[in-house]
This record gives sequence, C-alpha cells and structure tokens, in this order.
Amino acid sequence: MIDSGYVSEAYVKQLANSAGLKFVESSEINTNTKDTKDHPEGVWTLPPNYRMGDIDRGKYAAIGESDRMTLKFIKPL
Repeated sequence: MIDSGYVSEAYVKQLANSAGLKFVESSEINTNTKDTKDHPEGVWTLPPNYRMGDIDRGKYAAIGESDRMTLKFIKPL
C-alpha cells in the first residue's frame, strides 16, 4: 500500500530488523480507527493535506488525521 502513503507495521519491522534493530513494543496511542485507508488520494486525502480540496472535506475532516503506528526498537549492543 505504499503508493497510497500507508505503510504496514510488518514492513516497518522488516526494515528495522534489516538495519539491525530489535522490536521491543508497540502502542495504540496514535491509532485512528475511523481511518479506513481506502481514500481516493491515499493518506493525503485526510487532514492536514486535503489533497482533494473542498470535495467531501467535511467527511474527511470527521475522520481526522491518518491511522498511525507507534513502535519502539532498540539497537542491540
């Protein structure tokens, strides 16, 4: 889904692991369950970008900013 601006947690973990980092934990603090991740202009449809301008702006404002992940990694000694 990278063309849409959305990146999966699995992909981020894979990249971090490839860089020698070890996954420690995740948090749901930045999760937005209103974000269905299927918007016409991808993540950029939502605020603050509003790539579609005023088209359905109220709908996308009600969703809010995109669903986010919060992951913690460490660099092993």
